[in-house]
Order: sequence, then structure tokens, then C-alpha cells
Amino acid sequence: MPSVTGVLETALYVDDLARAARFYQDVLGLEPLTSDARFCAFDVGGRSVLLLFQRGSTLETVVMPGGTIPPHDGHGPLHVALAIPAAELPAWEQRLAEHGIVIEGRTHWRRGGDSIYFRDPDGHLLELATPGLWAIY
Repeated sequence: MPSVTGVLETALYVDDLARAARFYQDVLGLEPLTSDARFCAFDVGGRSVLLLFQRGSTLETVVMPGGTIPPHDGHGPLHVALAIPAAELPAWEQRLAEHGIVIEGRTHWRRGGDSIYFRDPDGHLLELATPGLWAIY
């Protein structure tokens, strides 16, 4: 069986791309990799990419010099969990509070990890999770 070695990209669909990009850059500190009028790509920990797409901008096939990207889109609030070191959880709670972001939920997992949950400007549920959530993390 050929192997899959990880999730490379995660996509969220947003109503206001500039507003969403500011949130992910200014609040979460993600570094932009590239962007255009329909999307913005962010480096997430040097291991994966978070793609923000302007909702409705990916309904047509994209033709590029190297090939094509088939249409895709999404609606409604989605969920993304971001990994953080356990020692940084209090600093993240403070940072979110400084930006007026409400923590909607907290979970202490049986393996010892902790998660906090909050929303981005488009209502997507974001989770900051410390090690001890899954058997692999």
C-alpha cells in the first residue's frame, strides 16, 4: 500500500478574504506564503498550509501552466484544531482576550491535553490543542 504522510493543506471558505487574512496573521501570528484575489495561504508550524478562499471564488476549474485545479467550495461553520505547546496555553488565552475573542469552550482530555475553542470572523470553530489530545498527539 502506498503511504500518506500527513495533511498538507486545510481549506476554509470566508466571506471577506482581507478581514480573515488579517485575523489569521494578526491574532494567530500565521505567516502568509502567497495570496491573490481569491485565496490566501498561511504557513502553519512549518508542516502544513491553511488556505483561506473567498467563498464562491473556487466554483470554476482553475487552469494553470502546470495543470488544473477542480472546483471546490464550502458552506457553514467548519472546525480546525491547531497544535500548541502546553506551556503556551495561558499566553494564548491572554492573547485572545487582548483581541476581544471569547473562548466558547474548554476541554481537558483524558490523555492529559487541553483544548480551548473560539471563532474566527466567519464563524469557523477554531481549537488550540496541547499534546495529550490524541494517541498520536
